[in-house]
Amino acid sequence: MRVALDATPLTLSSGGLARYTSELGRALAEDHPGDEFALLSDQSFLMPEPHPANLKGGGLPRNRLERKWWLWGAEREMSRQGSELFHGTNFAVPCFPRRPSVVTIHDLSPWMNAEWHHDAERVRRRTPPLVGLGIATMVITPTHAVRQQVIEFFGVAPSRVVAVHHGASELFRPAKPAVSTPYFLYTGTLEPRKNLHTLVEAWRSVHRRHDVDLVLAGRRRADFAELPAEAGLRIIGEVSDNDLPRLYSGALAVVYPSRYEGFGLPVLEAMQCGACVLISNDAALREVAGEAGVCLDGNQAWAEAMCSAATHPMWLNEQRTKSLARAREFSWTAAAQRTYEVYLEAKRRFEA
Repeated sequence: MRVALDATPLTLSSGGLARYTSELGRALAEDHPGDEFALLSDQSFLMPEPHPANLKGGGLPRNRLERKWWLWGAEREMSRQGSELFHGTNFAVPCFPRRPSVVTIHDLSPWMNAEWHHDAERVRRRTPPLVGLGIATMVITPTHAVRQQVIEFFGVAPSRVVAVHHGASELFRPAKPAVSTPYFLYTGTLEPRKNLHTLVEAWRSVHRRHDVDLVLAGRRRADFAELPAEAGLRIIGEVSDNDLPRLYSGALAVVYPSRYEGFGLPVLEAMQCGACVLISNDAALREVAGEAGVCLDGNQAWAEAMCSAATHPMWLNEQRTKSLARAREFSWTAAAQRTYEVYLEAKRRFEA
Protein backbone atom coordinates (compact mmCIF):
# COMPACT_ATOMS: atom_id res chain seq x y z
CA MET A 1 0.00 0.00 0.00
CA ARG A 2 1.11 3.56 -0.66
CA VAL A 3 -0.01 5.96 2.06
CA ALA A 4 0.30 9.76 2.24
CA LEU A 5 0.40 11.40 5.66
CA ASP A 6 -0.14 15.08 6.40
CA ALA A 7 3.24 16.45 7.47
CA THR A 8 2.00 19.92 8.45
CA PRO A 9 2.58 19.24 12.19
CA LEU A 10 6.28 18.79 11.37
CA THR A 11 6.49 22.50 10.56
CA LEU A 12 6.33 23.02 14.36
CA SER A 13 9.52 22.71 16.36
CA SER A 14 7.88 20.64 19.10
CA GLY A 15 4.58 19.55 20.60
CA GLY A 16 2.29 16.55 20.60
CA LEU A 17 1.13 16.88 16.97
CA ALA A 18 4.70 16.88 15.68
CA ARG A 19 5.60 13.95 17.91
CA TYR A 20 2.55 11.98 16.77
CA THR A 21 3.26 12.53 13.08
CA SER A 22 6.97 11.70 13.21
CA GLU A 23 6.71 8.68 15.51
CA LEU A 24 3.69 7.17 13.77
CA GLY A 25 5.16 7.68 10.31
CA ARG A 26 8.42 6.06 11.33
CA ALA A 27 6.70 3.12 13.08
CA LEU A 28 4.40 2.49 10.09
CA ALA A 29 7.35 2.40 7.71
CA GLU A 30 9.37 0.10 9.96
CA ASP A 31 6.42 -2.25 10.55
CA HIS A 32 5.51 -2.44 6.84
CA PRO A 33 8.77 -2.39 4.87
CA GLY A 34 7.02 -3.49 1.66
CA ASP A 35 4.75 -0.42 1.68
CA GLU A 36 5.56 3.20 0.91
CA PHE A 37 4.72 6.16 3.13
CA ALA A 38 4.99 9.79 2.02
CA LEU A 39 4.89 12.84 4.28
CA LEU A 40 3.19 15.68 2.39
CA SER A 41 2.63 19.36 3.17
CA ASP A 42 2.24 22.67 1.39
CA GLN A 43 4.91 24.06 3.74
CA SER A 44 8.55 23.20 4.28
CA PHE A 45 9.13 20.74 7.11
CA LEU A 46 11.88 18.64 8.64
CA MET A 47 11.81 14.90 8.04
CA PRO A 48 12.01 12.71 11.17
CA GLU A 49 15.53 11.51 11.77
CA PRO A 50 16.41 8.76 11.45
CA HIS A 51 13.76 7.37 9.14
CA PRO A 52 13.42 4.19 7.04
CA ALA A 53 13.97 4.36 3.28
CA ASN A 54 10.26 3.74 2.63
CA LEU A 55 9.28 6.90 4.54
CA LYS A 56 9.74 9.81 2.15
CA GLY A 57 8.90 13.48 1.86
CA GLY A 58 6.66 14.96 -0.80
CA GLY A 59 7.10 18.03 -2.97
CA LEU A 60 5.70 21.49 -2.31
CA PRO A 61 2.94 23.06 -4.46
CA ARG A 62 4.24 23.68 -7.97
CA ASN A 63 1.90 26.45 -9.05
CA ARG A 64 -0.80 28.82 -7.86
CA LEU A 65 -3.56 26.25 -8.27
CA GLU A 66 -1.73 23.72 -6.11
CA ARG A 67 -1.34 26.31 -3.35
CA LYS A 68 -5.03 25.69 -2.74
CA TRP A 69 -3.73 22.65 -0.95
CA TRP A 70 -6.87 20.94 0.32
CA LEU A 71 -8.76 21.59 -2.92
CA TRP A 72 -6.10 20.63 -5.48
CA GLY A 73 -2.51 20.54 -4.22
CA ALA A 74 -2.64 17.49 -1.95
CA GLU A 75 -4.53 15.44 -4.55
CA ARG A 76 -2.09 16.31 -7.32
CA GLU A 77 0.90 15.46 -5.14
CA MET A 78 -0.69 12.15 -4.18
CA SER A 79 -1.23 11.36 -7.85
CA ARG A 80 2.46 12.02 -8.50
CA GLN A 81 3.36 9.79 -5.54
CA GLY A 82 0.87 7.08 -6.49
CA SER A 83 -0.74 7.29 -3.04
CA GLU A 84 -3.74 5.06 -2.44
CA LEU A 85 -4.88 6.56 0.87
CA PHE A 86 -4.47 9.81 2.79
CA HIS A 87 -4.04 10.08 6.55
CA GLY A 88 -4.83 13.52 7.92
CA THR A 89 -2.73 13.68 11.08
CA ASN A 90 -3.95 17.17 11.94
CA PHE A 91 -7.77 17.43 11.71
CA ALA A 92 -7.88 17.71 7.88
CA VAL A 93 -8.16 15.66 4.67
CA PRO A 94 -8.62 16.79 1.03
CA CYS A 95 -12.02 18.30 0.33
CA PHE A 96 -12.92 15.95 -2.53
CA PRO A 97 -12.92 12.23 -1.63
CA ARG A 98 -11.15 10.80 -4.68
CA ARG A 99 -9.49 8.10 -2.56
CA PRO A 100 -10.03 6.72 0.96
CA SER A 101 -8.88 8.89 3.83
CA VAL A 102 -8.44 8.71 7.56
CA VAL A 103 -8.43 11.76 9.83
CA THR A 104 -7.07 11.94 13.35
CA ILE A 105 -9.16 14.08 15.71
CA HIS A 106 -6.78 14.59 18.60
CA ASP A 107 -9.31 16.28 20.85
CA LEU A 108 -12.29 18.64 20.79
CA SER A 109 -10.49 21.61 22.33
CA PRO A 110 -10.92 23.88 19.24
CA TRP A 111 -14.69 23.68 19.73
CA MET A 112 -14.79 23.69 23.53
CA ASN A 113 -13.25 27.10 24.24
CA ALA A 114 -12.23 29.66 21.61
CA GLU A 115 -9.74 31.20 24.05
CA TRP A 116 -7.72 27.98 24.03
CA HIS A 117 -7.04 28.29 20.29
CA HIS A 118 -7.08 31.83 18.90
CA ASP A 119 -5.72 30.62 15.54
CA ALA A 120 -7.95 27.54 15.10
CA GLU A 121 -10.83 29.11 13.16
CA ARG A 122 -9.99 27.09 10.03
CA VAL A 123 -10.11 23.86 12.02
CA ARG A 124 -13.38 24.84 13.69
CA ARG A 125 -14.94 25.61 10.31
CA ARG A 126 -13.37 22.92 8.11
CA THR A 127 -13.29 19.74 10.20
CA PRO A 128 -17.03 19.28 10.99
CA PRO A 129 -18.13 18.80 7.35
CA LEU A 130 -15.12 16.58 6.59
CA VAL A 131 -16.20 14.28 9.42
CA GLY A 132 -19.96 14.75 9.44
CA LEU A 133 -20.42 14.36 5.67
CA GLY A 134 -18.20 11.31 5.47
CA ILE A 135 -15.50 12.96 3.35
CA ALA A 136 -13.05 11.36 5.76
CA THR A 137 -13.74 7.64 5.44
CA MET A 138 -12.58 6.76 8.95
CA VAL A 139 -11.69 8.71 12.10
CA ILE A 140 -8.94 7.93 14.60
CA THR A 141 -8.90 9.32 18.13
CA PRO A 142 -6.06 8.90 20.65
CA THR A 143 -8.29 7.72 23.51
CA HIS A 144 -11.68 6.12 24.07
CA ALA A 145 -12.68 9.29 25.93
CA VAL A 146 -12.20 11.41 22.79
CA ARG A 147 -13.80 8.72 20.63
CA GLN A 148 -17.05 9.06 22.55
CA GLN A 149 -16.85 12.86 22.36
CA VAL A 150 -16.34 12.73 18.57
CA ILE A 151 -19.30 10.37 18.09
CA GLU A 152 -21.58 12.67 20.07
CA PHE A 153 -20.28 16.02 18.82
CA PHE A 154 -20.08 15.23 15.10
CA GLY A 155 -22.94 12.73 14.99
CA VAL A 156 -20.69 10.03 13.52
CA ALA A 157 -21.56 6.34 13.33
CA PRO A 158 -19.53 4.56 16.05
CA SER A 159 -18.20 2.07 13.48
CA ARG A 160 -16.33 4.90 11.72
CA VAL A 161 -14.40 5.99 14.82
CA VAL A 162 -11.50 3.98 16.25
CA ALA A 163 -9.45 4.78 19.36
CA VAL A 164 -5.71 4.18 18.89
CA HIS A 165 -3.47 4.94 21.85
CA HIS A 166 -0.16 6.71 21.22
CA GLY A 167 3.19 5.31 22.26
CA ALA A 168 6.33 6.94 23.58
CA SER A 169 9.66 7.03 21.79
CA GLU A 170 12.29 4.50 22.80
CA LEU A 171 14.39 7.50 23.84
CA PHE A 172 12.29 7.82 26.96
CA ARG A 173 13.85 5.51 29.52
CA PRO A 174 15.04 6.02 33.12
CA ALA A 175 18.21 8.08 32.96
CA LYS A 176 20.71 9.73 35.27
CA PRO A 177 19.16 13.00 36.52
CA ALA A 178 20.45 16.20 34.96
CA VAL A 179 20.58 18.16 38.25
CA SER A 180 20.54 17.34 41.96
CA THR A 181 18.26 20.21 43.08
CA PRO A 182 14.75 18.81 43.77
CA TYR A 183 12.11 20.00 41.31
CA PHE A 184 8.66 19.40 39.91
CA LEU A 185 8.48 19.31 36.13
CA TYR A 186 5.91 20.34 33.55
CA THR A 187 6.70 19.61 29.90
CA GLY A 188 4.54 20.64 26.95
CA THR A 189 3.39 23.73 25.16
CA LEU A 190 2.88 26.76 27.40
CA GLU A 191 -0.68 27.73 26.51
CA PRO A 192 -3.92 28.72 28.30
CA ARG A 193 -5.50 25.24 28.25
CA LYS A 194 -2.66 23.76 30.30
CA ASN A 195 -3.77 25.60 33.46
CA LEU A 196 -0.20 26.52 34.41
CA HIS A 197 -1.05 29.66 36.38
CA THR A 198 -3.09 27.50 38.76
CA LEU A 199 -0.16 25.08 39.01
CA VAL A 200 2.22 27.91 39.88
CA GLU A 201 -0.12 29.14 42.63
CA ALA A 202 -0.29 25.66 44.18
CA TRP A 203 3.49 25.26 43.94
CA ARG A 204 4.06 28.59 45.71
CA SER A 205 2.35 27.29 48.84
CA VAL A 206 4.59 24.20 48.71
CA HIS A 207 7.72 26.24 48.06
CA ARG A 208 7.16 28.24 51.25
CA ARG A 209 7.59 24.99 53.23
CA HIS A 210 9.90 22.91 51.03
CA ASP A 211 12.89 23.90 48.93
CA VAL A 212 11.60 22.40 45.67
CA ASP A 213 11.74 24.24 42.33
CA LEU A 214 9.13 24.22 39.59
CA VAL A 215 10.51 23.74 36.07
CA LEU A 216 8.36 24.59 33.04
CA ALA A 217 9.79 23.18 29.80
CA GLY A 218 8.29 23.73 26.37
CA ARG A 219 7.49 26.10 23.54
CA ARG A 220 5.65 29.23 24.69
CA ARG A 221 2.65 30.08 22.55
CA ALA A 222 1.98 33.75 21.84
CA ASP A 223 -1.34 33.74 23.72
CA PHE A 224 0.19 32.47 26.97
CA ALA A 225 0.54 35.23 29.56
CA GLU A 226 4.12 35.49 30.75
CA LEU A 227 4.85 34.52 34.34
CA PRO A 228 6.84 36.96 36.46
CA ALA A 229 10.30 35.88 37.54
CA GLU A 230 10.54 34.49 41.07
CA ALA A 231 12.87 32.35 43.11
CA GLY A 232 12.48 28.64 42.38
CA LEU A 233 10.43 29.06 39.19
CA ARG A 234 12.47 28.07 36.15
CA ILE A 235 11.07 28.54 32.65
CA ILE A 236 13.59 26.84 30.39
CA GLY A 237 11.91 26.80 26.98
CA GLU A 238 12.14 23.92 24.53
CA VAL A 239 14.29 20.96 25.50
CA SER A 240 15.85 18.51 23.05
CA ASP A 241 14.59 14.94 22.97
CA ASN A 242 17.99 13.72 24.12
CA ASP A 243 17.79 15.85 27.29
CA LEU A 244 14.15 15.17 28.18
CA PRO A 245 14.67 11.67 29.69
CA ARG A 246 17.10 13.06 32.26
CA LEU A 247 14.66 15.84 33.13
CA TYR A 248 11.78 13.39 33.53
CA SER A 249 13.87 10.93 35.54
CA GLY A 250 15.21 13.53 37.93
CA ALA A 251 11.89 15.17 38.81
CA LEU A 252 10.23 14.53 42.16
CA ALA A 253 7.06 14.39 40.10
CA VAL A 254 5.92 15.36 36.64
CA VAL A 255 2.90 17.65 36.95
CA TYR A 256 0.24 17.97 34.26
CA PRO A 257 -2.69 20.17 35.36
CA SER A 258 -4.32 20.59 31.94
CA ARG A 259 -8.01 21.53 31.86
CA TYR A 260 -8.60 19.20 28.91
CA GLU A 261 -6.55 16.70 26.88
CA GLY A 262 -6.96 14.24 24.05
CA PHE A 263 -4.13 12.04 25.28
CA GLY A 264 -1.39 13.87 27.21
CA LEU A 265 1.74 12.46 25.59
CA PRO A 266 4.18 14.00 28.14
CA VAL A 267 2.45 11.96 30.84
CA LEU A 268 3.24 8.70 29.02
CA GLU A 269 6.80 9.84 28.27
CA ALA A 270 7.29 10.65 31.95
CA MET A 271 5.89 7.27 33.07
CA GLN A 272 8.21 5.47 30.66
CA CYS A 273 11.10 7.26 32.39
CA GLY A 274 9.81 6.06 35.76
CA ALA A 275 8.51 9.41 36.98
CA CYS A 276 5.69 9.90 39.45
CA VAL A 277 2.88 11.68 37.57
CA LEU A 278 0.37 14.10 39.06
CA ILE A 279 -2.51 14.81 36.67
CA SER A 280 -5.71 16.80 36.52
CA ASN A 281 -9.10 15.11 36.69
CA ASP A 282 -9.43 14.79 32.91
CA ALA A 283 -10.96 11.72 31.28
CA ALA A 284 -8.20 11.19 28.71
CA LEU A 285 -5.41 11.67 31.23
CA ARG A 286 -7.07 9.20 33.59
CA GLU A 287 -7.34 6.71 30.71
CA VAL A 288 -3.65 7.02 29.85
CA ALA A 289 -2.20 7.09 33.35
CA GLY A 290 -4.48 4.45 34.85
CA GLU A 291 -3.65 3.62 38.46
CA ALA A 292 -0.19 5.14 38.03
CA GLY A 293 -1.59 8.68 37.88
CA VAL A 294 -2.43 10.72 40.96
CA CYS A 295 -5.62 12.48 39.87
CA LEU A 296 -6.16 15.92 41.39
CA ASP A 297 -8.85 18.62 41.55
CA GLY A 298 -8.26 22.13 42.87
CA ASN A 299 -5.29 24.07 44.29
CA GLN A 300 -5.38 22.43 47.70
CA ALA A 301 -5.23 18.92 46.28
CA TRP A 302 -2.30 19.86 44.04
CA ALA A 303 -0.42 21.45 46.94
CA GLU A 304 -0.98 18.39 49.16
CA ALA A 305 0.16 15.96 46.48
CA MET A 306 3.32 17.96 45.78
CA CYS A 307 4.03 18.06 49.51
CA SER A 308 3.67 14.27 49.64
CA ALA A 309 6.14 13.93 46.78
CA ALA A 310 8.59 16.16 48.65
CA THR A 311 8.31 14.39 52.00
CA HIS A 312 7.35 10.73 51.42
CA PRO A 313 10.09 8.89 49.48
CA MET A 314 8.50 5.45 49.95
CA TRP A 315 5.22 6.64 48.44
CA LEU A 316 7.17 8.27 45.62
CA ASN A 317 8.98 5.02 44.82
CA GLU A 318 5.67 3.14 44.74
CA GLN A 319 4.31 5.65 42.22
CA ARG A 320 7.41 5.34 40.07
CA THR A 321 7.05 1.56 39.99
CA LYS A 322 3.41 1.93 38.92
CA SER A 323 4.45 4.36 36.17
CA LEU A 324 6.94 1.95 34.64
CA ALA A 325 4.42 -0.90 34.71
CA ARG A 326 1.69 1.22 33.10
CA ALA A 327 4.00 2.59 30.38
CA ARG A 328 4.80 -0.92 29.18
CA GLU A 329 1.22 -1.20 27.92
CA PHE A 330 1.85 1.43 25.20
CA SER A 331 4.12 1.51 22.14
CA TRP A 332 4.32 3.20 18.75
CA THR A 333 4.62 -0.27 17.19
CA ALA A 334 1.20 -1.19 18.58
CA ALA A 335 -0.17 2.20 17.49
CA ALA A 336 1.14 1.68 13.95
CA GLN A 337 -0.34 -1.81 13.72
CA ARG A 338 -3.76 -0.60 14.86
CA THR A 339 -3.58 2.43 12.55
CA TYR A 340 -2.75 0.19 9.58
CA GLU A 341 -5.86 -1.86 10.36
CA VAL A 342 -7.88 1.35 10.14
CA TYR A 343 -6.30 2.05 6.73
CA LEU A 344 -7.43 -1.35 5.49
CA GLU A 345 -10.94 -0.76 6.79
CA ALA A 346 -11.04 2.67 5.11
CA LYS A 347 -10.04 1.09 1.78
CA ARG A 348 -12.67 -1.62 2.17
CA ARG A 349 -15.43 0.90 2.89
CA PHE A 350 -14.38 3.25 0.11
CA GLU A 351 -14.34 0.50 -2.47
CA ALA A 352 -17.59 -1.11 -1.32
